[in-house]
Amino acid sequence: MVDDLQKARQNVVESQQRMLAIRGEARSDDRLIRVVVGPRGQLVDLELDPRVFRNPDSKALAAAIMATARDAIEDCQRQARELRDELLPKDLRSMAEQLKGGPDLFSAHDADLEGRKDA
Repeated sequence: MVDDLQKARQNVVESQQRMLAIRGEARSDDRLIRVVVGPRGQLVDLELDPRVFRNPDSKALAAAIMATARDAIEDCQRQARELRDELLPKDLRSMAEQLKGGPDLFSAHDADLEGRKDA
């Protein structure tokens, strides 16, 4: 485990660069909306096909954008977990899994955490 930690420490800069390069991307089911988020789930790019305006339903459009953004965030989080698992020693990964108790702030959506007392 000590060897793994020393190896991880030596690769901190490269690991940070790899983490910052993560981009989550998703498209709506109808392929009219594309969302790209950065490593912290913040919006990086949003593309709306002009055909979305053929049906002027702002609530439906907002819901579709939110759903697509969630999918992009989940993609980003999946990539971050894979990178974390690659970089962390196996012993630390299993310890982190055992310590989980409350909401997982790294994989829960902000909208899901709103109004929760334990968040």
